[in-house]
Amino acid sequence: MPRDSNAEAGSRWDILTKTGAGTPMGDLLRRYWWPIAGASELERPGTLPVRLMGEDLVLYKDLGGKYGLLDRHCRHRRADLSYGYVEKCGLRCNYHGWLYDADGSCLAQPYEDMAHPEARLRDEIRIKAYPVEELGGLLWAYLGPEPRPLVPNWEFFSWKNGFRQIVKAEIPCNWFQCQENSIDPVHFEWTHSNWSLRLGGTTGPYTPQHVKVDFNEFDYGFQYKRVRTDTSEKDRLWTVGRVCLWPNGLFTGNHVEFRVPVDDENTLSVMWHFSRVPREREPYVQNSIPTWQGPIADLAPSDRGIVMIRRRFLNDIEAVKDGRDPKAVIRDPAVNRAISLPVAEREAFIEGFTRAEAMANPLARRGLQGYIFQTGQPAEVRAAFLAAMGFSEAEATADPRPFDALAPAAR
Repeated sequence: MPRDSNAEAGSRWDILTKTGAGTPMGDLLRRYWWPIAGASELERPGTLPVRLMGEDLVLYKDLGGKYGLLDRHCRHRRADLSYGYVEKCGLRCNYHGWLYDADGSCLAQPYEDMAHPEARLRDEIRIKAYPVEELGGLLWAYLGPEPRPLVPNWEFFSWKNGFRQIVKAEIPCNWFQCQENSIDPVHFEWTHSNWSLRLGGTTGPYTPQHVKVDFNEFDYGFQYKRVRTDTSEKDRLWTVGRVCLWPNGLFTGNHVEFRVPVDDENTLSVMWHFSRVPREREPYVQNSIPTWQGPIADLAPSDRGIVMIRRRFLNDIEAVKDGRDPKAVIRDPAVNRAISLPVAEREAFIEGFTRAEAMANPLARRGLQGYIFQTGQPAEVRAAFLAAMGFSEAEATADPRPFDALAPAAR
């Protein structure tokens, strides 16, 4: 009897998109650390509700400055702990006062401790808890088995003289379809550049077309490379390319976007963005990285990269089943020092540029005009960015040409 190819494809798709505990992909993804918030969102002690891979959790920072990530609901009467209040050590439920620490232990049950102190009922109570670490201005969570790996210390986290910002956006789509975009260069031509042009009310000219793409795998993901009608094989987007960062990122040099599975139908996009300041502004030191919410405003041979990452995910699922580490899990601290990735514009990010060079570069000029990847940048973040770059609003917006006329190859 012939196999039902549609049913088989549907089953394979379920394997790749379902991330709940106990699912093949859920078990794989729990071997990695996930960015769930910007540290600036909890600059002061407090709580933040989080949903990650189908689990409802609460992130908190207590009065002692320690982070914790707990089950959203108290073990007593299932009250929502995101409404609780932080103590010197831990998070207290605002319903009956049960107090939990970062490892899920119950430290206090006010009534029970008073009425039945000899029973020590709190010693029998634990709540689901996960470790949290801070790196690069982000708060990272690990939901997997011990021993946990290291939080990857990517080199761009330590780049100097740059203005950094973190942008979060909610996407009503499963995480895997979002991540597949990280290795699909051709869609940038049509979904971003040309679509933006049509939204602006013009019908052309369209952005230069892709004529050649290529893909290869390396330790921390995949590279995609491209040649367009306005470039050649000498261009850095062919010799170096961009990075589909494993397991859930797109790294283009000046930013990395992590696709974080909220559940099987929704994704949290976490963008970490770096803007190199002109040399005249050096040394520039940023004490806090702002985090803001950005609404989403735009929505063959070129698919060979997608085939490659689907195959790698399926192979990694088998590796986890066999008790082996999947791709890009890092355990060696020596390897985890500023992990190097392919960067087409490395010299500009590291060595910098002058104000005059920034004004002469089309992509840099567009970056000065406004945040190009999402709408909704807060006015205070825009002001801080311009102050870091050393430009007034009038200088930054002097050139009225649209993004696609200036730099159709942003990605």
